[in-house]
Amino acid sequence: MRVIHTADWQIGKPFRNFGEKESVLRQARLSAIEAIGRLAMDEAAGHVLIAGDLYDNDQPVQKTLLEPLERMRGFTGVAWHVIPGNHDPHRGQGLWDRIASIGLPPNVHLHLAPEPAPLGADAVLLPAPLRRKSEVNDLSEWMDGAATSEGLIRIGLAHGSITGFDSGGEANNPIAPDRTKRAGLDYLALGDWHRTMQVGPATWYAGTPEADRFNSQELGQVLLVEIAGAGAPPTVSPRRTGTYRWISQTETVSSLADMDGIEAQIRVRPDLSSTIMRLALDGALPLDARAVAGQRLAQIEAAMFWLEVDLDRLSVRPTEEDFERIDFQGVLREAAGTLQALAADPALTELERHRAGEALVQMFLMTRSALPERAP
Repeated sequence: MRVIHTADWQIGKPFRNFGEKESVLRQARLSAIEAIGRLAMDEAAGHVLIAGDLYDNDQPVQKTLLEPLERMRGFTGVAWHVIPGNHDPHRGQGLWDRIASIGLPPNVHLHLAPEPAPLGADAVLLPAPLRRKSEVNDLSEWMDGAATSEGLIRIGLAHGSITGFDSGGEANNPIAPDRTKRAGLDYLALGDWHRTMQVGPATWYAGTPEADRFNSQELGQVLLVEIAGAGAPPTVSPRRTGTYRWISQTETVSSLADMDGIEAQIRVRPDLSSTIMRLALDGALPLDARAVAGQRLAQIEAAMFWLEVDLDRLSVRPTEEDFERIDFQGVLREAAGTLQALAADPALTELERHRAGEALVQMFLMTRSALPERAP
């Protein structure tokens, strides 16, 4: 059989730092659901397993509550199986009770109790739904003694952190690392970590279908899981579903030639308009080169969906020619010298040194545009 394993949709997640583009990123998370549905249809995967955190919080507004359900409803040939995670745990009178009172689409199956549920005629699902944000006990333990008919494929569905494995998740809701073996599972589908990772022969974190943070999963994806039969090893294949690529990188610069190389590296990306980048620059540049670098970065930013530049570790290194160009008369040059000394003063904080360096750059830019060029 074939199933799609996904998790951590976190519908309704805020992206406040992105200003007017926040709504675009929120919409992308909904579009990923449709990408999953199309993938399931194309791959003849009749079941989609959502391993927790369908929502970002347990009190979404009505529109946010309904949006993912309506997108799943549209794929009538796909059965969607959902368990609560730590962001959307099953609490009394909580969001899952709200959904139950509204009524689920017929192809969406909510698993709120640890009990076997059929996945067609060939498999059985063993869910471990969360009842609160942080559980002390391993809620997947019940799978060990869960009785199922002989010959059925056993698939576990849980949300939490593998004990002893630095998964980068929430560090709560423990899951035994040998749960697959103990419970005789053919596959254990996990959620909580926003990066695709195999943690055992048949144990995987799916990652998030739409990337949502730096230094985590670069591009959203899900897992296509193929299991020939009970006892057969699963074949797991990542499939892209995300739109936006999140990249974080640090570069060292000492000249405009270095900036040329960084710009060329960025501009050759085929998905530049859907790239979200955090670029940190360290090193030192002459004033003129630092000013040009700022202009280059503004042009690159305009070509990307989002560019966040960190210049805190980039210092200025004025040359004698730079000082001459700031003020031939010497008044501003003295001020520039003071700023240069502050920018290099080890007694100051990194932020104070950075501000002094930026002030020096701004002085250079203003005087360069305001003062006439000296005759050679």
